[in-house]
Amino acid sequence: MEIKKLTEDAIQLLKNLIETPSFSSEEENTALLIEDWFTKNQIPFQRTKNNVWATNKYFDESKPTLLLNSHHDTVKPNSAYTNDPFKAIVDGDKLYGLGSNDAGGCLVSLIATFTHFYALENLKYNLVIVASAEEESSGQNGLNSMLPIIPHIDVAIVGEPTLMNLAVAEKGLVVFDAVVAGTPTHAAHPNNNNSIYNTIEVLQWFKDFKFEKSSEALGDVKMTVTQINAGKQHNVVPAHVDLVIDVRVNDAYSNQEIADILQKEAPCTKITPRSLRLNSSCIDTNHDLVKAGIEMGRTTYGSPTLSDQSVLSCQSLKLGPGDSTRSHSANEFIYISEIEEGIKIYVELLNRVIV
Repeated sequence: MEIKKLTEDAIQLLKNLIETPSFSSEEENTALLIEDWFTKNQIPFQRTKNNVWATNKYFDESKPTLLLNSHHDTVKPNSAYTNDPFKAIVDGDKLYGLGSNDAGGCLVSLIATFTHFYALENLKYNLVIVASAEEESSGQNGLNSMLPIIPHIDVAIVGEPTLMNLAVAEKGLVVFDAVVAGTPTHAAHPNNNNSIYNTIEVLQWFKDFKFEKSSEALGDVKMTVTQINAGKQHNVVPAHVDLVIDVRVNDAYSNQEIADILQKEAPCTKITPRSLRLNSSCIDTNHDLVKAGIEMGRTTYGSPTLSDQSVLSCQSLKLGPGDSTRSHSANEFIYISEIEEGIKIYVELLNRVIV
């Protein structure tokens, strides 16, 4: 289909998505809008819960498969909004609305790109597109749930706002719950084992600790204590202090290795990972997708923010229109010209790699 018409239709789809609330696990109606796109373009599709997916017309199991993925769920609107978050407002080149930047612009650009290539014969790669749910909540019914259902994936492009530059690596995430114990007593009595005071040394350890292995693309592992909770009343020394530690993992470690190190080294009574499934991601910089992107003048970088790449075991590239710094902000917006450019770059990139 003509790129100009696809782009116009994609921008209209984004406006419709903005005006249809789709918080994580509540994406039923935006899934219907995506179904309608495929129906109008005569593309057979399947829906699993709120995930909508399709394969190219001439899918050939003997060929490698490229996944195109982005999500249609959103966070809840920032309390500082002055615009109606569920109204698609166009002001010059700006398109305002919740989910416009994260990740509606990426999603509609990838859907348009998939539609462009859908009926082409003799592609070097199969194409699978998944418009996924529950990305913002890292839920159980998102892209992770689709991997046993869709065809085997060899490489993926995950649509998140990167200014159409190549995020060749992405940090993983492990959240830990830790306990610092002490002796509970009445506050009026002596106590040399006050759990709150014990926490001072523990917090200093977390502040100073450095994981040895750095990454060329992602730098160091970043560990941050983000929550502290203790005590019920003023005159009782609590038995323990609860900490939450956020660890952003580079591609030099597996999440299990991070957990093993902290459980061995951290001076806590107990430290437990909530989940080990949100792994770091990367793609070989010699992969054809990366080489083609560099030839097109796109820059490469490592991303500190998490996406659905974290549930993929194959090589993956994060790439999309929009700017990550606008995500989850009040009066979120994307430039219409970014979507136009995004579709052109996606199409040119795939023309260089799969045609």
